[in-house]
Amino acid sequence: MDAIEIVRVDPAADRSLAARILAVQKESYAVEASLIGDDRIPLLHESVDDLCAARVHWLVAWTDREILGAAAWSETEIDRLVVAPHAHRRGIGRALVDAMLGSIVGQRVQVATGRDNPPARGVYESFGFVHTEDQEVRPGLWLARYELNR
Repeated sequence: MDAIEIVRVDPAADRSLAARILAVQKESYAVEASLIGDDRIPLLHESVDDLCAARVHWLVAWTDREILGAAAWSETEIDRLVVAPHAHRRGIGRALVDAMLGSIVGQRVQVATGRDNPPARGVYESFGFVHTEDQEVRPGLWLARYELNR
């Protein structure tokens, strides 16, 4: 197995990299859409331009051959966490969350994920995130919101 490296990147400066991140993002959110029974997840339908325009910091988890996952955050909020489906259960999501938490400046960190996405919820809960509410963001589309106070 190739060594996995977590690296900070700027997709806006490299459209080829942005397209590769977007491909993993779409694969990952397609799995979530299947889990929650709803494909109206906004990031599932994002374009390369949208991804490049996001005002967030980026990390990728990759080997010398491919991107296995990516994560983005703002000052106090995890914006997205995606892992290629063929790389699930290898600790990539956990490694990305750990790296993000080391970079987030605030004492309170927020994140939201699909309410009916047990794997994602489990990752955040394993870091001590506390479920604060369920929110219906579109009719029938529910998010679970979490906070971590450090």
